[in-house]
Amino acid sequence: MQHCTIYVNNTSETSSLINNILEKRATAVFERFNSLKGSIISKNKIDEFITEEERHEIKTATKGHVQSLKSMSSGEQKKIVLKHLLSTNLEYIILDNPFDNLDIKSKEQLKITLEELASEITFILLISRKSDALGFIKNQYTLNENGKLSEIEEIKQSTFKEDYFQFKIPAPLEEIEYSDEILIHLKNINVSYDKRPIITNINWTIKKGEFWQLKGANGSGKTTLLSMITGENSKGYGQDLYLFGKKKGSGESIWDIKKKIGYYSPTLTNNFYGEHTVQHMLISGLNDSIGLYKYPTEIQISLSQEWLKVLNIEHLKNKVFIELPIGLQRLIMVARAMIKHPLLLILDEPTENLDDDSASLFVALTNKIASESNTAILFVSHRDEPGLLPKNIFELNKTENGSIGNII
Repeated sequence: MQHCTIYVNNTSETSSLINNILEKRATAVFERFNSLKGSIISKNKIDEFITEEERHEIKTATKGHVQSLKSMSSGEQKKIVLKHLLSTNLEYIILDNPFDNLDIKSKEQLKITLEELASEITFILLISRKSDALGFIKNQYTLNENGKLSEIEEIKQSTFKEDYFQFKIPAPLEEIEYSDEILIHLKNINVSYDKRPIITNINWTIKKGEFWQLKGANGSGKTTLLSMITGENSKGYGQDLYLFGKKKGSGESIWDIKKKIGYYSPTLTNNFYGEHTVQHMLISGLNDSIGLYKYPTEIQISLSQEWLKVLNIEHLKNKVFIELPIGLQRLIMVARAMIKHPLLLILDEPTENLDDDSASLFVALTNKIASESNTAILFVSHRDEPGLLPKNIFELNKTENGSIGNII
């Protein structure tokens, strides 16, 4: 089988390449696929099947399954869709970053499945992380931003960009008043939905300035646990859940809690279309808004200039945020979340869909924030990011009675 791996980055023009292959307009290396029957496994493809189920009640990929595709974990979704596509007598499948959003175990299981199928069907693997490569694929290419393919014999590992950010993180305009050392305290916390236990007997304390990583398999309850910490989950009422010194339900408002938290998840900007400048996006963090909707003060402008200097992007201050590469957008959004020096900074799957270089920069900035501020950090990720330096790890492990937490 003429399998091939195509290494892409966050500026690569992948959509044109994929469309040309699927629509039988490919040239050069992939011209032979014009006469073959193929399909793709991607986030968009899975979303198509989910839409069929939800809007039209058509169970295509999940025919014969009681559970809906949407309710499955990312790993299960990809397995189900792969099995369905194989049943349609395809000759090739494009795998568009198939390991994104998968925990380590699911990733390894999918790799084994693909290797077992390697003699039956041809795979075109597009990946942005070198650790996602499949050992049985020997034909390797890189795809640049102009859509040009270059054959390579050996992929060089990226070097960690530890010293990329030279200037110190600026102080906030004003400190958030809070005298206690303990920020978050969970004691014997349990959460169930429809009598199904999600997390069980969770005990966890997060203190000022600590750097935590939250780990756990797909479906282990990480999102549920985060919603308890941010005060958004009503299941916290009546339990020993203390957020910034106050027991859940003792009169605190969700807005009082949010003022003390900086939060970033890729979903914050995935559907953002406002034409705000980079500088205005940074300043918006002082107002807890996505984008700036009132004139900034001189002191706010001055603070944003300092952050632009930290990020090495002073020359981009007037660029439209959404026109920047995804890696730069993520760095700006972390700076936006940090600009007021919150008591707790939550980074929820922040390196999802980033290439190696962009992820390395993100990790370097996170480490810098941890070492130069009193903000506690909670970094949530399926991956063990190279270079990340958390001092503590809280891991959720699934059991029949709900996930239990272990401190590593």
